[in-house]
Amino acid sequence: MPFIIAIDGPAASGKGTIARALAAHFGFHHLDTGLLYRATGAKGGDPVAAALGLGPEDLGRDDLRSAAAGQAASRIAAIPEVRAALVDFQHRFAAQEPGAVLDGRDIGTVICPHAQVKLYVTASDDVRAARRAAELGADPAQMLAELRERDRRDTERATAPLRPAGDAVVLDTSTLSIDAAIADAIAAVARVRAEG
Repeated sequence: MPFIIAIDGPAASGKGTIARALAAHFGFHHLDTGLLYRATGAKGGDPVAAALGLGPEDLGRDDLRSAAAGQAASRIAAIPEVRAALVDFQHRFAAQEPGAVLDGRDIGTVICPHAQVKLYVTASDDVRAARRAAELGADPAQMLAELRERDRRDTERATAPLRPAGDAVVLDTSTLSIDAAIADAIAAVARVRAEG
């Protein structure tokens, strides 16, 4: 049975960086599930048809890391039919040996509630806005407003809202360096693997 690490958290919390590092450290496959929603939103047209027709080439688009793609992803992620269309893809990915790391908004609560390790990565609003502004070369105040709007949509949606799983390890990266956050995450996974 593959070992699954589910990582959830809001935008710019560091979850993607941590997920990639964990996958590399343990030799697991990695999926940024947000790319599925970003690619679906970027395709335009009917979101459900776009989700059903999503292919590997769609995940390689250059514009998927833009703020506009993130906002589009958040809007279409609230559509239950879009989420349902992308669930099978995520389940198949998680079933790969020797293991998989999936990061997103509902991995530990909806997609992989049976994951052996669940992390909820978070950081303060101001820290997240500063990170995203630096990444995109944008205005921190504008990023703060956009992140708060996205957080509101993600936590208030009826289907699969953003929230930590009941058994998730919460990792607040507000005051941690990247190396320290990764080390804490590796330690959390190593503890569970040692117990297993």
